[in-house]
Amino acid sequence: MIILVINSGSSSLKYQVIDMTNESLLCKGIAERIGIENAFIKHQKGDVEKVFDFEMKDHTAAFNHVLEVITDPEVGVIKSKDEIGAIGHRVLHGGEKYACSILVDDDVMKAIEDCIPLGPLHNPANLMGIRACMELMPGKPNVAVFDTAFHQTMSEARYMYPLPYEYYEKYHVRKYGFHGTSHRFVSKAAAEYLGRDPKGLKIVSCHLGSGASICAIEDGKCVDTSMGLTPLQGIMMCTRCGDIDPAAVTFIESKEGLTPQQMDTIMNKKSGMLGVCGYSDARDVTAEIAKGNKKAVLAFDMYVDRIKNYIGAYAAKMNGIDVLLFTAGVGENHVGLRSMICKDLEFFGIKLDEEKNKVRGTVDISAADSRVKILVIPTNEELMIARDTYEIITK
Repeated sequence: MIILVINSGSSSLKYQVIDMTNESLLCKGIAERIGIENAFIKHQKGDVEKVFDFEMKDHTAAFNHVLEVITDPEVGVIKSKDEIGAIGHRVLHGGEKYACSILVDDDVMKAIEDCIPLGPLHNPANLMGIRACMELMPGKPNVAVFDTAFHQTMSEARYMYPLPYEYYEKYHVRKYGFHGTSHRFVSKAAAEYLGRDPKGLKIVSCHLGSGASICAIEDGKCVDTSMGLTPLQGIMMCTRCGDIDPAAVTFIESKEGLTPQQMDTIMNKKSGMLGVCGYSDARDVTAEIAKGNKKAVLAFDMYVDRIKNYIGAYAAKMNGIDVLLFTAGVGENHVGLRSMICKDLEFFGIKLDEEKNKVRGTVDISAADSRVKILVIPTNEELMIARDTYEIITK
């Protein structure tokens, strides 16, 4: 069966076509600048990449052009859209209602819409993507895969905030967590790699990309995660501040005469490594460290320190750790970062093999005498979405 995976943004639409008979990626691409001049689709089939210039006034138009591209005689991978068995959608926020992926119907659409206050940037775009697919491929099943779903197994004591309880009752203010699809994929992959049943495994999963989160996974279920009501909470990130004293927010607002919206922009887009040293890409920060940039050194030290805080906390919460897992762009590729994070964690039984760590593609980078397995596993959220979609529609 052919599954089409859609990740819809406010002005973009990412897609992958996956053949579930062998879970092979047939093609992938992105429609960009939807609703803006000079829109285009960047399409990749194998090693061949081609750019198509299209006018795309909205997501329906964009999806229509995506269908044209994937059925194109030259660069397409299917002859007709009828070959597509179902569409799987990445949806940011499912609130408290959904702890797993689900076939989309009117109730699901309403629930996604109801969660817009919790995901104001992503959920409206996710809805536009689903509606575009429904309009152009009527009758085809659509499945919603929620970023928040995996974290719904957290205990009340861990997802509640110590604020007046009425804010939870009125506005559902609590920790939700994000990157759930990624954490679920890599934790399952880790268990398979080790030949272990997820039950009995204690995993700390570090999804380190532009956005970053840490997740404690016990018996295959999330027991705690670093992101909260929004993706701003948790560790320091490339442009997000992560955990800070909440009073610092009102203090800076007062001193600078900022509106809440302006302060929100500062915390989400102008903070983190960018705010400390002026560079948001870990590769650029590393290059600046080599040049002796003291602020870059400080930014990286802060980043590592905050990641270690969560690793230690989650090891304590689970009464131990069996696997320390690195994934996402920075986690999968930054050798020096992994080395710095694992340094001085021998107390937990975490001991890195520095030589293994240097070899790209190595999965197990733990030392022979490390009690904890240290693994590097590339994440694949799209494949996880395709798997969920396939499982749901073939039940």
